Amino acid sequence: MKFLLKLLITAALVILLSKILPGASTTGWWSAILVAVVLSLLNFTVKPILQILTFPITIVTLGLFLLIINAIIILLADWLVGGFNVDGLWWAIIFSLLLAIGRSLLFKLLDRDED
Repeated sequence: MKFLLKLLITAALVILLSKILPGASTTGWWSAILVAVVLSLLNFTVKPILQILTFPITIVTLGLFLLIINAIIILLADWLVGGFNVDGLWWAIIFSLLLAIGRSLLFKLLDRDED
């Protein structure tokens, strides 16, 4: 049940960010839910592989390359989901950064309410 709630929170953030950012768009709730599912799957499968392959670059950049990895995950979701569009790497970086901040804050509130 908590997983479904987190997916819906992520979908709501995707909708919100697509309304705020001019470089990102989505066609509606169903595509946002699909984006949330695809991001979950990509973060579970592809992201660890990218982190291992780019570990030396991540060390040299003191972890800042992780922003690029997150943007690549967003661009992969853009490629996989038809109703979701991000216009380039910079918008993907901004989108992933704002999505991560929003998810972190809302998930922390969600976990606090259960205590």
